[in-house]
Amino acid sequence: MPTDTAAPKDFDFIIGDWRVEHQRLNARFAQCDEWSAFTGLSSTNKILGGFGNLEDNLLEFPEGSFRAVAMRSYCIDSGNWSIWWLDGRNPTQLDTPVVGKFSNHIGLFFADVILNGQAIKIRFTWTATPGENPRWEQAFSMDAGASWEVNWKMTFIRLSATEPLAS
Repeated sequence: MPTDTAAPKDFDFIIGDWRVEHQRLNARFAQCDEWSAFTGLSSTNKILGGFGNLEDNLLEFPEGSFRAVAMRSYCIDSGNWSIWWLDGRNPTQLDTPVVGKFSNHIGLFFADVILNGQAIKIRFTWTATPGENPRWEQAFSMDAGASWEVNWKMTFIRLSATEPLAS
C-alpha cells in the first residue's frame, strides 16, 4: 500500500530486516554491573500509510526464545510517537506506551509505570545516526528521572537480501 506523502520519516531508518545484538542487565535496581548477551531477529514494516510501523521480533534469550511486537504510531497534533510492546509470553497485555519524539537523530520516549509495586519512569532512547547501525536502549528511574539505570541495549545489523530472516 502506498505511503502518505505527509507521513513522518523519523523511523524510516529501522524499516526492513535486521539481526539484533542484545545486552541485558542481569538484575535491575540491584547495583548490578553484569550483563547477558544474546541475539535476535527483527523485521519492521510501515502501517497506517506511514504514520505507524510494526516491528516483529524473535528474541533468543539464554533461557529460551520468544516473540514480541513493537507497534508505533505518530500523532500529527502533538508531533509525538507512541510505542507499545506486546510480549508473546503475555499475549493479552499491551505495555503502557512510551511517548516522545526525535531531535538530531536521537529519539527519546518516556512512560510512567508500576514495576513490582514501585512507581518508576521508563526511557527508550533510539539513536539513528546516518551511516551507523541503529541502536536502542532502555533505562529505568526510581527517582522521577533524576537518575537512570540502563538495563537493555540493542544494536541492529541490517540483513542482506540473501540472509534468511526466519529462525
